[in-house]
Amino acid sequence: MAFIGGLCIQGRDRASSSLSSRSVRRSVEVTEKPVSVSLVPLGCPKNTVDAEVMLGDLEQQGISVLDDESSADVIIVNTCGFIEDAKRESIEAILAAAELKQGSTTKGIVVTGCLAQRYASQLAEELPEVDAVVGFEGYKSLGEKVRKIALNGKKKSRSTVEVGKATVPFRPEWGRRRLAPRHTAYMRVAEGCDHACSFCAIPSFRGKFRSKPWDQVVEEARLLAAKGAVELNLIAEDTNQYGIDFKEDNRRLSDLLYELADIEGIQWIRLLYCYPSYFTDELIDAIANIDKVVKYIDIPLQHISDPVLKRMNRPGAKHTKRLLNRLRDRIPEVEFRSTFITGFPGETQRDHEELVNFVKDFRFHRGGFFTYSEEDGTPAAVLDRQIPEEIKTARRDELTSIQQDIQAEFAEEKIGKVIDVLVDRIEDGRAVGRARFDAPEIDCIVHLLQDIPPGLVVKARVVESDLFDLLADANPQVVNGDYV
Repeated sequence: MAFIGGLCIQGRDRASSSLSSRSVRRSVEVTEKPVSVSLVPLGCPKNTVDAEVMLGDLEQQGISVLDDESSADVIIVNTCGFIEDAKRESIEAILAAAELKQGSTTKGIVVTGCLAQRYASQLAEELPEVDAVVGFEGYKSLGEKVRKIALNGKKKSRSTVEVGKATVPFRPEWGRRRLAPRHTAYMRVAEGCDHACSFCAIPSFRGKFRSKPWDQVVEEARLLAAKGAVELNLIAEDTNQYGIDFKEDNRRLSDLLYELADIEGIQWIRLLYCYPSYFTDELIDAIANIDKVVKYIDIPLQHISDPVLKRMNRPGAKHTKRLLNRLRDRIPEVEFRSTFITGFPGETQRDHEELVNFVKDFRFHRGGFFTYSEEDGTPAAVLDRQIPEEIKTARRDELTSIQQDIQAEFAEEKIGKVIDVLVDRIEDGRAVGRARFDAPEIDCIVHLLQDIPPGLVVKARVVESDLFDLLADANPQVVNGDYV
């Protein structure tokens, strides 16, 4: 029995299921390339970008990327180490890869991502099936490691660990092998975090905040557009802080939005992971006035009760409410997504009821609720008055139910209205996409009555709602005519 990040590692036979559903979906024709890899992508959009850049580098070095992990020489598990559930999923994926290594052509396993950066030595010691644990600074030499492991075959040697520092300079990220559909892309504008939220371990393994150089961001956006991207989802730990660390350059996120909006082919620009500060008048005006910037702001708030926010080391409730009202006043039709933590140490029933009332009154368009996860090395992990799991869960479920009702009402309010829909895929002969007020993967969808190719943005009239999702008709006569 072993522990990694507080998780018990045992019962390895439970991990024998296939990795196919999580591995790279797109296959590459192999033509006399001696080494091949398959990647298991886990975690958040920032991890997705890491994986895409990683695979792009490997392909440029002549290494084949396969979707069938059982046929690959080396399996890369790109892990997430944010909260307990993510760590558990990552470890199970590693153990599943180990099962394949025993009985297939797979010669080695490489672990990358946040879990590797955070628990490198423990992973190497407790999971001997792993051949290499590689942190962010080691990505530049990943191809060399993959080749060495593949050539070594299944000869067992001690796991190698190459982690390095967390604050790593940006490398060009435009040579990416896309894992998502080409018409939508996550684009990282910054990395790391300088905040000191008491519950969060991200600064310890993602490093200090640093903005991606301006020219790199713009060039990456242009290349993504040239390859078919019509939607850019801007991400970072604190996206709206972009440019604050530029020394002699006064350009900020507002300026970047105008620059990106001028790129031919880009139709939607979305802001994800905005901290409840750094909303300057210039940024608010840019969101309001640039048509390509969707009126959707993802702003994780975590809580609204001042005693809890103080223990979290987060901005206070008065500041947050003032900001939200200011954004609503200045940006017509703006929609908000937020996330909240239930059962934070010291959260009383009164604190919880204050959050419940806030969610009911403010009516977020989209919302997510998570039970507090005790993270190694964080101040919150040693706070007094830890909350029992059953209370955390009950509070989360109550808030989730309230939010579901709000989102169902929101969907009903859209019936009869004409909306823009970005088609993501075809299912059963009909198009499935998203409206401007829904981010990829995490929000709701729109079912269209027509078969429309992915990547197109069309106007459609909503004819029905199904809980949170919408059914819409893109027939021009329906869109332009009187709705009955």
